Amino acid sequence: MVRDQHEREEAVSHRGLIVGNYCHDVLIRDEVVIAESLGGAASFISAVLDGLSISSNYISKVGSDFSYSVNHDPIVSSSSMTTLFHAHFSSEPAETRHQDRILKRVRYCDPISPLDLPGSRFDFGMAVGVAGEILPETLEQMLDICNVVFVDIQALIRVFDSVDGTVKLVGLKDSGFFHLLPRIGFLKASAEEAPFVDVEEARKWCCVVVTNGKDGCTVYWKDGEVQIAPFPTVQVDPTGAGDSFLGGFVAGLVQGLAVPDAALLGNFFGSLTVGQIGLPKFDLRMLQRVEDEVQRRKMQSVGCHEREDDELKFAKPLGHGQFHASLGAAKLMSTCPIQECRWDLPSSPRAVEQGIHPHCNGQQKLLQNSVYEEPIRSVESKP
Repeated sequence: MVRDQHEREEAVSHRGLIVGNYCHDVLIRDEVVIAESLGGAASFISAVLDGLSISSNYISKVGSDFSYSVNHDPIVSSSSMTTLFHAHFSSEPAETRHQDRILKRVRYCDPISPLDLPGSRFDFGMAVGVAGEILPETLEQMLDICNVVFVDIQALIRVFDSVDGTVKLVGLKDSGFFHLLPRIGFLKASAEEAPFVDVEEARKWCCVVVTNGKDGCTVYWKDGEVQIAPFPTVQVDPTGAGDSFLGGFVAGLVQGLAVPDAALLGNFFGSLTVGQIGLPKFDLRMLQRVEDEVQRRKMQSVGCHEREDDELKFAKPLGHGQFHASLGAAKLMSTCPIQECRWDLPSSPRAVEQGIHPHCNGQQKLLQNSVYEEPIRSVESKP
């Protein structure tokens, strides 16, 4: 009885509030649709937090056309359709192209208002909008009801071309959210987004984590910074890597890891995500191994959220390198057996030529049930 009560209290103490809409994602390479997948930062974060048994509430909106089953039911809007993104990739070598992808918002669901949020308190909140669905007043309400709030900068600084929906970025000072910066606990940005944040200014008010793909990430705070090592991986699809990173980072912190160790866990899940197309599927044995390693680290060091001194909070603790090695060993278990893969892309010569391979994922759609709305060639189409 005492143990059951303790476990219930521990579950409540880890309660999180995740705010951001689910989406339909269409992935297009060289003008050919290669996959359709469940999208939205909340879906990638859910894959990580659910996999690590982190209890959270999700506030996401979709339309009646929403095509996927999810672990956390969304709010269904009666007045708009599900947010739809087209992600355009090129087969050109990385050295000759300017960016990994061009992202376009084709349509968008209703924004999330303060009235959509629960009235109870939460230990942590995550503002992870992708299509402009989080309003300044919604973030302010999250700051009121959560002990600490993690914000993905894309939720604040994305704007969308009025003609074709291409995603663009504006400076944080011009976003309408800047006045809330002193109340934010952690702000995450990609290397491409960081110049729009002014990291030197933002770090005076909150911890800023900048992800940099194959180079890992850097954690900035008021008086210092620390570089966190990456995990080698072969990138197949960068979609959701930052979301998975943030999920892993938060999971580490709420389970008592120091900030550098939590960032390492974020790098770990980001590296797993880019190795699959669309929403990743994590091996259950690997997840159990990760949970065991996290608990082992928790026993070795005091959780960062219990520290008062910034230098102690952000310094790499003893054994950080060994934790990296342990997670690297766990990653070797993440390869999904071929018979368990749930996505079959047509194995046409054209698909093979383009380097398109099936990956383990239960949330990708066959192209004949397409949410794509324009007459674009499928992978089976003739040139």
